[in-house]
Amino acid sequence: MLVIGEKINSSRKEIYEAILSRNESFLRQLAKTQTEAGADYIDVNAGAFLEDEEALLVWLVQIVQQEIDRPLCLDSPNPKAIEKAIQVHKGIPLINSISLEENRYRSMISLVKESGSKVVGLCMGDGGIPKTGDERIAVAENLISRLTGDGVPLDHVFLDPLVQPLAVDCTNGRTGLNVIRQIRTLHPEIHIICGLSNLSHGLPSRKFINRVFLQMAVASGLDAAILDPLDRVLMTSLQTANLLMGEDEFCLKYIQAHRGGKFEGLS
Repeated sequence: MLVIGEKINSSRKEIYEAILSRNESFLRQLAKTQTEAGADYIDVNAGAFLEDEEALLVWLVQIVQQEIDRPLCLDSPNPKAIEKAIQVHKGIPLINSISLEENRYRSMISLVKESGSKVVGLCMGDGGIPKTGDERIAVAENLISRLTGDGVPLDHVFLDPLVQPLAVDCTNGRTGLNVIRQIRTLHPEIHIICGLSNLSHGLPSRKFINRVFLQMAVASGLDAAILDPLDRVLMTSLQTANLLMGEDEFCLKYIQAHRGGKFEGLS
């Protein structure tokens, strides 16, 4: 299970203020603590700064990768910002994101191909986010076909079924799980990712929703998530879910987590 740390996102007030004031030490420490908590990638987003996004995304990439030895998830719909961020990124980044929206696809696909980056593919097109699970499956099929047809390796594709908030429709969790399950059945080799906190948006006690849904999603075939790695219960739940799904040979990672004190103080 691939974990992308979600915390360095300019839509969050404290991150916006830290970027605005160029608080490097705060942002570096946040990247470090997410990595130490188990993040494989760190998401970086400067989208709240519309006019300065390009320069600020480059700045974020540079200061974060000076602190940690991890690839980053470059989070922007702006192809110019992505292009400039790729130029300073060390290693192979994950671009978030591309979709079947024609203008977005055309502007992003050349960047993905030329850089050899991995890419998040959103299950949506020019008509917006499909309302039904079957419609999202159809978009997923088209997106896979188009990306691979354009030369993107299958193991570089991370499909996002776009799990929607429960506060809008209480069936959105079930729909999201069904889409994950069907994509996994149709394409066992593809990566499936989601922004975990989208589901709980607008509801109280969001951590409880996120924790339970993550376990259900892993059981349905999810193998990557953008989430809060500083939530210890969430991370130990993920560790346990991986164990139960047979993804932890000889239970070694679970045992190592226990010995490393990851479960201490939790009940």
